[in-house]
Amino acid sequence: MTKIWTQAGFAGNDPWVVETEELKAGEGQRPVIGLAAFLADVEASNEGGYGVLIAPADDVTVLAPYLDRIALVAVAFPAFNDGRAFSHASLLRSRLGFGGEVRAVGDVLIDQIPHMLRTGITSFAVTNPVALARLAEGRLPGIAEHYQPTAVGGEAATGYSWRRITLPAE
Repeated sequence: MTKIWTQAGFAGNDPWVVETEELKAGEGQRPVIGLAAFLADVEASNEGGYGVLIAPADDVTVLAPYLDRIALVAVAFPAFNDGRAFSHASLLRSRLGFGGEVRAVGDVLIDQIPHMLRTGITSFAVTNPVALARLAEGRLPGIAEHYQPTAVGGEAATGYSWRRITLPAE
């Protein structure tokens, strides 16, 4: 079972369906289509409100001319060890200036969600039972110190990152 989670909690009725050969969007649902299908469709239409699925090997920068016609970009995490979707989300936010919804789909694990939030991902299609339980309990793991820049603004840090480290008392 897949549930959609945002920082506001679980979404009640999500209209987006990632289409596959076996699964198609039905009445009242909105399709999320692959990049190749999107590029073919967007050239032949003046429609807007698209949902686009970005696979790890896709070039997210090809979306740049069409961002005003996209409502949701789903970035795929096919496996725990494939983090290219982190880069896709960061590029969408910081370099391309995409302001719509960015959703993590696939292997979304509880430990990765704080990192995903920092790269600009705003919603999560969660299937992992442990992640679902921890999110339902409000137990999102935190990250105390950050060394890398983020696509999402946070609290202002002062000084150099290596000077902000708090060492445990001896």
